[in-house]
Amino acid sequence: MTAPAGDASLEARVRMEVERAIQRSIKGLEYISTGDPAVGLTPKDVIHGRGTLKLYHYRPQSDEVYRVPVMLVMSLVSKPYILDLAPGQSLVEFLVKRGFDVYMIDWGVPRPEDARLRLEDYVLDFIPDCVERVLEDSGEREISLVGYCMGGQLSTMYAALHTGGPLKNLACFTTPVDSDGMVLFKRWLDPRYFDVDRVVDTLGNVPPELIYASFDMLKPAQRVAKNIQLWDNLWNDDFVRSYRLFERWAADQIPFPGECFRQFTKQFMWENRMVRNELEVGGRRVDLGAIRVPFLHVVAEHDHIVPYDSARPLVPLIGSEDKREVMLKGGHVSLVAGGNAIYRLWPQLESWLAERSV
Repeated sequence: MTAPAGDASLEARVRMEVERAIQRSIKGLEYISTGDPAVGLTPKDVIHGRGTLKLYHYRPQSDEVYRVPVMLVMSLVSKPYILDLAPGQSLVEFLVKRGFDVYMIDWGVPRPEDARLRLEDYVLDFIPDCVERVLEDSGEREISLVGYCMGGQLSTMYAALHTGGPLKNLACFTTPVDSDGMVLFKRWLDPRYFDVDRVVDTLGNVPPELIYASFDMLKPAQRVAKNIQLWDNLWNDDFVRSYRLFERWAADQIPFPGECFRQFTKQFMWENRMVRNELEVGGRRVDLGAIRVPFLHVVAEHDHIVPYDSARPLVPLIGSEDKREVMLKGGHVSLVAGGNAIYRLWPQLESWLAERSV
């Protein structure tokens, strides 16, 4: 005599949940006892170093390489390995395997003496220097820049102030340009309550805990929700591995160089100069309309760090005829790394660069 189909189905579900509960306990102990997962594993060489800055060249993995090298530019407050998380979850690895000659700027962790660094140092010195090093190393005369978040801001500033230079293509991900669209950040940095001069004069570099806490406050319940999601999926090795990779990066923020933070707060957040084309770097106005190279801006539909209202004006401000905005599903981080990025952003970037890198 066989059990009714409904009873058999219920029994199977109960068995599955019991098995998952056992696995959660086992995996939970493993989670606590094992160290952080390895990151940034795509083979590379340091071709230039300056202070804390390192310029990486990723070793080619294809016999045929596109002529125009690609240099990745990260934010000043995040470590760059989000773009090279792990084999199979790495934008860098993807591009290298597709035949691109890939370089990356790693800003490093600012030292106390780096609190003096300003936007001028990054836009008029460090980035141009790295561009020249890439061209010398690759033997080419043109370069493509890809900037993520604030790295996109730095890249657009560079492009606007070096219009006669070797830049061939410029791509940005989730790059803010209108601070009015960053409503919560704007409120927290309200000059009536936030004394940026006192913060920088007292602390020098702005501690990463302050930056990390500001991100957390954008979605106060997110950390609790993520912990619940982790518990529900502790039995799933792939989920746990991905979770640990992202959590390691999210918690691994770095200080914001003090003088640059002062500049950024006053000129971008308070005075909103970037969207007005009034931002000045080294006494020179950053006119985004002066950018004429092919331009791509990829934004995330569910980005709570750089909301679309902050990113939307960027493409209209660019002076290029060949310019495009692409909105993809995902958040600020999942846009560039993880399972969704593999099928959404990465192929879009590959296709766009390939057409313009011959």
